[in-house]
Amino acid sequence: MKKIFREFKDFAFGGDIIQLAVAFVMAAAFGALVAALVDAIIMPIVGIIFGKPTFDSLTFSINNSIVFYGSFITAVVKFLAVALGVFFFIVKPYKAYQASQAAAEEEAPAEPSDDIKLLTEIRDALNR
Repeated sequence: MKKIFREFKDFAFGGDIIQLAVAFVMAAAFGALVAALVDAIIMPIVGIIFGKPTFDSLTFSINNSIVFYGSFITAVVKFLAVALGVFFFIVKPYKAYQASQAAAEEEAPAEPSDDIKLLTEIRDALNR
């Protein structure tokens, strides 16, 4: 029984699960930030362009059934706005960071190994 509790403790409080929990909380916070960006800034701009901030009122009816296709259009616009936000605020900066890291790694010459250092010292001693 103690073994099971120990395994559970290792699982529940291991580094991977804690990192996953932190990532989940950060993702939820970022989701709220992006939702606020879309609802408070982007959709009012859509309203300026099209006259209304949402397309929810667009409908048509067939045999006494109402089809709310405007809600779908609003969802598509919000999705595209979120995708653009993620692309420009996460993907592009991350790729730029990776490129700068790769450039820094290429610029820094690799330090010679201990064998090469020893051989260099021997060569220098022989040249004296």
